[in-house]
Amino acid sequence: MSAGNVIIRFDNVSFHYTPDKPILEAANFSVREDAKITIMGQNGAGKSTIFKLICGAANLDAVETLRPDEGSVHIRGGASIGIALQVMPKHFFDRTISEYFAAAFGEKKYNLEKLIADVLSVVDLSVPLAKKIRELSGGQQARLLLAYALIQKPDILLLDEPTNNLDASGIEHLTGFLMTYDQTVIVISHDANFLNAFTDGVLNVDLQTKKVEQYVGNYFDVVEQIAAQIEREEKKNAQLRRNIQDRKDKVNFFAHKGGKMRRLASKLKEEVAEDEENMVEVKRDDKTIREFTIPAQPWSEVVVEISSVGIIKNHERREKPAAVKLWKKDRLRIVGPNGSGKSTLLKALAMGEAGGGRISEGIKVGYYRQDFSGLDFGQTVYDSLAEMMPKPDNQTIYATGARFLLTAELIKNSVGSLSEGQKGLLCYARFVLQKPGLLILDEPTNHINFRHLPVIAKAIDEFGGAVILVSHMPEFMERIAITQELDLDR
Repeated sequence: MSAGNVIIRFDNVSFHYTPDKPILEAANFSVREDAKITIMGQNGAGKSTIFKLICGAANLDAVETLRPDEGSVHIRGGASIGIALQVMPKHFFDRTISEYFAAAFGEKKYNLEKLIADVLSVVDLSVPLAKKIRELSGGQQARLLLAYALIQKPDILLLDEPTNNLDASGIEHLTGFLMTYDQTVIVISHDANFLNAFTDGVLNVDLQTKKVEQYVGNYFDVVEQIAAQIEREEKKNAQLRRNIQDRKDKVNFFAHKGGKMRRLASKLKEEVAEDEENMVEVKRDDKTIREFTIPAQPWSEVVVEISSVGIIKNHERREKPAAVKLWKKDRLRIVGPNGSGKSTLLKALAMGEAGGGRISEGIKVGYYRQDFSGLDFGQTVYDSLAEMMPKPDNQTIYATGARFLLTAELIKNSVGSLSEGQKGLLCYARFVLQKPGLLILDEPTNHINFRHLPVIAKAIDEFGGAVILVSHMPEFMERIAITQELDLDR
């Protein structure tokens, strides 16, 4: 890790969204200048909250900020901060790209076009500056979010899930850039291989203790350190438990004897008490969701047919013929670079607006949108799950939520209060209750903790209905048996 001066310091920081929802409790850590740091932790542990507290300490007014309930966050005097958010704020959707970048500066920049051209080159994005943000794909918006942070040339760069929606070339380009970037970078991501390429330290947010633990080393090194720590603590406790039980057995035997035996029993009781005091609280690793099944709607006919698709190339949309017919158990993967029209096609299919695509009448569609805009953020989690059932019942709703780490407490909260990762898990819980005949999945790994991904991939692979999906995560796709592929770049 860099040996430079400290640029960010958290001193005994505690933060609660509500009195009964603590996120951080007396968190202490520091980040040195020019360091490349990863923040890791379970969905909902408070990773994005740390970013908002940093932005609050820097008095940023363009993003959501927070202040500690107790303790303090220190930013080195004069240090500037640029943050690339997880998703594009909706109030930018109707702005042009030029207007979007102009908002990054407090005063008018007369060389703005030159600055934009330079930063778009850095993120490998070529789009007309008069284009509106809403017309860009998710991957193009992801690159734009990064460019927005970089154009400010910040001393501290905060990246919140920067690989979401990026294709392979975009991730490769971003990785190379970060490896040579000479300022402080703090990243939240669930892409382990991406993180390992440039990380030199990790802040682990512990969901149970609400503390932040600091580690030195690359991402995989730290994961191994945590696993070894858990193993050591479990072994120590196991040995102490054996000693305690052995001494308790002897106490029971000697206590009924007289003289020296009784005194020995008394001494053994003291040793038992000492061993019990030496028991350590074993660090609990991130929980992984339990294996689950998405029940499929019974169906024996064709599920969906696609005779033509709209392909976007050089910023122009063209209709091209296709010949796709999906039955149950078919898996169609749609591939192509960012901006080629993948998400547009999935949305048109799901909404029944694809002129060249037809889903059979009566098919229930489970649609995972990369920005979760299909969820009603004002609903409670309970109601979001209940609306998937013809006859909702408490036991099934709470049991299904728990399977996806949506606890009884969380289920009472609004969907909007969930972390992005928890919203993703909510989508899968809804599918389980919906029992669809067709799953349309647009970047189904976005925001999800990497520990959950093998379980989710297995459920998708074993789903009895048809699946259409877009994903840029090779390790995830390797676990799903694809039967057809539609390449929008051909």
